[in-house]
Amino acid sequence: MAGSSTKAIVAALVGNALIAVTKFTAAAVTGSSAMFSEGIHSVVDTGNQVLLLFGLRQASKPPDQHFPFGHGKEVYFWSFVVAIIIFALGAGVSIYEGVEAMRHPSPVENAVVNYVVLCLAILFEGFAWAFAFREFNKSRGELGYFEAVRKGKDPTMFVVLFEDTAAMLGLLVALAGIALAQTTGNLYFDGLASIAIGAILAVTAAWLAYETKGLLIGESANRPVVEGIRRLARARSEIVYVNEVLTMHMGPAFILVNLSADFKDGLPAGQIERTIAALDRQIKREYPEVQRVFVEAESKPAPQPQA
Repeated sequence: MAGSSTKAIVAALVGNALIAVTKFTAAAVTGSSAMFSEGIHSVVDTGNQVLLLFGLRQASKPPDQHFPFGHGKEVYFWSFVVAIIIFALGAGVSIYEGVEAMRHPSPVENAVVNYVVLCLAILFEGFAWAFAFREFNKSRGELGYFEAVRKGKDPTMFVVLFEDTAAMLGLLVALAGIALAQTTGNLYFDGLASIAIGAILAVTAAWLAYETKGLLIGESANRPVVEGIRRLARARSEIVYVNEVLTMHMGPAFILVNLSADFKDGLPAGQIERTIAALDRQIKREYPEVQRVFVEAESKPAPQPQA
């Protein structure tokens, strides 16, 4: 999973860096506000991919005295930072540039340069999007697209896909805005396109922030994993009742499990220890992403009296 994430991020990073230089050059030549906003968009995306790569590197650090469960949540933190940067820099600057362009409209010169750059950018961005989409498809398994984003535990995969999708939409909006401004003579279309690009980035940032928030504060494993762990515990003849199964993702491939169970009365301590050890091995064998298991021996809770 991490390898797929890294490949998608590097592909997007190289593409966005090259596209950003091209867009800013075109904006300087033509004076297009929409093209300038697209250049900002590509710079923000490039910086975001650098942050995601940094997050993946930090997350791979081994556990230490201060972080006994490792640094896996670094991925979630930096993915959330990416969402904030998209909103603050990408959306904010694009909307500001669009408003300024509408307040002080100026003709777009050498529009052919914009068309050539935008078409090339759509081509390059399309390759990056296709690569990110292919890697996302591999990671989502049998889940639907929206379900895979909602239940996904590796945010780097859908962050890159969201960024590339927003980039493709932004390029199409910029192309439409410049074309309308040139064909109608209404210079406001260029500024409107810049504002629309900012709105696309704002929506993308809000969705990314929402999806990564749960992972950052401590999201549980998906229901099939939780129910599977409960099933394994119930199957042990030494366990009378499974009180609760608490899980938390400490990283995309690190699940922490806390299981509370009521053991048969009269079992010697040694047998309970062997049962816990066997259950620990069984859970980790069936669910490799489970790395730490804590089992508590607790009595079945008494039924609550009816009010």
